[in-house]
Formats: sequence, C-alpha cells, structure tokens
Amino acid sequence: MLVALIAVIGTLLGSVTTGLLQYRALRADRRTVRADQDRRERVVAVAALAAALSAHRRAMWVREDLRLAGAADTAYAAARAESHATRAALTGPLATLAILAPALTATAHEAAQATYDLRGAADRGALDAARLRAIDAEAALIAAAAA
Repeated sequence: MLVALIAVIGTLLGSVTTGLLQYRALRADRRTVRADQDRRERVVAVAALAAALSAHRRAMWVREDLRLAGAADTAYAAARAESHATRAALTGPLATLAILAPALTATAHEAAQATYDLRGAADRGALDAARLRAIDAEAALIAAAAA
C-alpha cells in the first residue's frame, strides 16, 4: 500500500513538474514573439518617419529654392502648399515613434527640426547646408534606432 501511495505521489509530482516546465517554456516563447513584434513595429515606425522626413525635406528645398530664385507667385504658392502637406504628414509618424520607442523621441524631433530649418535660408549655400544637416539628422535617427 505504501509503495502504491509513493508511486501515485511521484506520478502527480512528475505531472505537476512537467506542467510547470511547459508553462514556463510557453511564457518564454510568448515573450520572444512579443519582443519580435515590438521590434518590427518600431522598424516600421522609423521607416515611416524617415520617409516623411525625406518628403518634407525635398518639399522644403524646392519651396525655398523657388523663393530664393524669385519664382512666380503661383509656382511658389504650389510649393508652399506641398510643404505644408508634407509637414502635416510628419505628425503621425512622429507620434507613433514617440509611443513605440520613447528613447528615440528626442532624436526624432531633432531630425524634424533640422528639416524645418530649411525654411528661410539666406541664400542657396545656406539652403544646401541646411539640407545636408537635415540628411545627417535623419541618418542619426536611423543609426539610433538600429542601436
């Protein structure tokens, strides 16, 4: 009788141990899957912001180049409207990145500000220098995200 009781208790302990081990393995798998999913979401957010920064940088360069060249009011007005649209398009990716990767928020805002700084350039040299600073700031954001 004692042998049977020990055998039943041993079987129960073995089952409980196996169940706990399986539960821990399942939790570890879920954490890995969630971490991979979070990383993919951050990559998508950084890519969306980089694309929006690039579009706004291009629009601002065209706008300011037209202004410096003394282009017709209609051409400048169209470029200005385009730059307003691309600036508005930055809001969503900036907010998404701030939520998904708060550590990148400051770097993202620096990249956006560098792009905004193309406005009002004194001459073509200053415009080109501001464009290069904006490109470097975007590259710094991507490097920070990769790290």
